Amino acid sequence: MNESVSNSNDMLASTQAVIKDALRKLGYGDEMVELLKEPMRLLTVRIPVRMDNGNMRMFVGYRAQHNDAVGPTKGGVRFHPDVNENEVKALSIWMGLKCGIADLPFGGGKGGIICDPRNMSFRELERLSRGYVRAISQLVGPTKDIPAPDVMTNSQIMAWMLDEYSRIREFDSPGFITGKPIVLGGSLGRESATARGVAIVIDEALRVKGIPLPDATVVIQGFGNAGSFLAKFMHDAGAKVIGISDVNGALYNKEGLDIDSLLDRRDSFGTVTNLFRDTISNEELLELECDVLVPAAIENQITVNNADRIKAKIIVEAANGPTTMDATRIVTDRGILLVPDVLASGGGVIVSYFEWVQNNQGYYWSETEVDSRLQEMMIRGFNQVYDLHISRKVDMRLAAYMVGVRKMAEASRYRGWV
Repeated sequence: MNESVSNSNDMLASTQAVIKDALRKLGYGDEMVELLKEPMRLLTVRIPVRMDNGNMRMFVGYRAQHNDAVGPTKGGVRFHPDVNENEVKALSIWMGLKCGIADLPFGGGKGGIICDPRNMSFRELERLSRGYVRAISQLVGPTKDIPAPDVMTNSQIMAWMLDEYSRIREFDSPGFITGKPIVLGGSLGRESATARGVAIVIDEALRVKGIPLPDATVVIQGFGNAGSFLAKFMHDAGAKVIGISDVNGALYNKEGLDIDSLLDRRDSFGTVTNLFRDTISNEELLELECDVLVPAAIENQITVNNADRIKAKIIVEAANGPTTMDATRIVTDRGILLVPDVLASGGGVIVSYFEWVQNNQGYYWSETEVDSRLQEMMIRGFNQVYDLHISRKVDMRLAAYMVGVRKMAEASRYRGWV
C-alpha cells in the first residue's frame, strides 16, 4: 500500500471516529452513525482521453455524495495523482460538515480524477474535463450535485465542464457548477473566498485570545491560492507575517516578510523559495514561535512527532486535515486554540453557495456585498463552535463536528431515514 492511500485510509477512519463521537454527544444512536459514516453514493468512472500524441489513455475518476437530506450535494473536483476512493469519501463528509456549520442548504460532495495536470497540455486537460462531465452527468446538476474547483483545478476547467453539461442537457445551466469565470456567471470574491474566510476566523480567534491583530505574528505553511491570498490579507491588516513556505522550503524573518514582493515573484504553482539561499525547512517553519500558525498546504503536517514542539498560541487549519487527531489532543491540552479545517476553510463553499444563488436568481451581487455576507456567516459559525467548545468542554474539532453534523442528522431523522 503506498503512502497516499494509507494516509487516505487514516483520514477516512479518523473522520468516521469523530463523526461517531459527535453524534453520540448529540444523543443519536448507532443507526445514525451507520447512515452518516459513509457517502450515500460513490460513482467510479473510467474516462477515455485522446492525448496529443494520438494515443488513447484511460483515466479513473470519482464522485462521492455524502448525504442529500438537507439538499443537493456540493463539493470540489480535484485533479491529482494521489486521488483515491477513500480520500474522496472523507472529503465529501468534510464538505457536509462545512455546509452544516455555515447552515447552507447542501450536503457534502467531492470528486477527483487520478492525473497530473502539470504533465498535461491545455487541450488534454479540456478533453479530460469534458469526459468527466459526460461520465457523471446523470448524477449531477443544479438541484442534484454542484461541483466546484479544488486542488489543481480552476475557473477554466469549470468553464469547460459547464459547457459540456450545457451541451448534454441542451440548455444553459450556470447553476450546475461554481467557481466559474465571472463572464460565465461566476461570483465576485470567489477566487479569494477560502483565504478571506480564514482571515475572518483568525481575527475572531485572536479576539478570544485577547491579542490585537496589528500586534500578531503569523506563520503560513503553503503559498498556493489560499496561502498567498491569506498572506496578503494578513499583511494588509497590519499583522506581521514572519514565515511562509512552499514545496521547496520556507522563508523566515522575525521582523516580517515583504509579502508584496514575494507575491510578485511566485510562479503559477505558488513556488518562490527557490529564488532564495537563506531558507529553512517546512518542519522548522511549523515550530517557529508565533501567535498564529496556519497550515495551508497538505494533510498530516502536525502529528504526535512534532505537536509538543509547536510554539503558536493559535493554529488555524486552512488545508484539509493538516493536524492528526492525536496531535489535536496534544496541542489542545497544551492550551493552544486549534480552529479546525471544517470551520476555518468554509469560505470557499459559502461563496460557492452565493454563486449558486446568484445563478438561480439571475441577479449578481457586488464584491462588497459578497464579502459582507461571508463575514457574517463565518463569524456566526465560529461563535457557534467556540461556544460549544466552552460549554461542553470538548476540543474545537469535536465541537465543529457536532455543529456540522447536527443539521444533516436532523434532516435525515425528519425524512424518516433513521
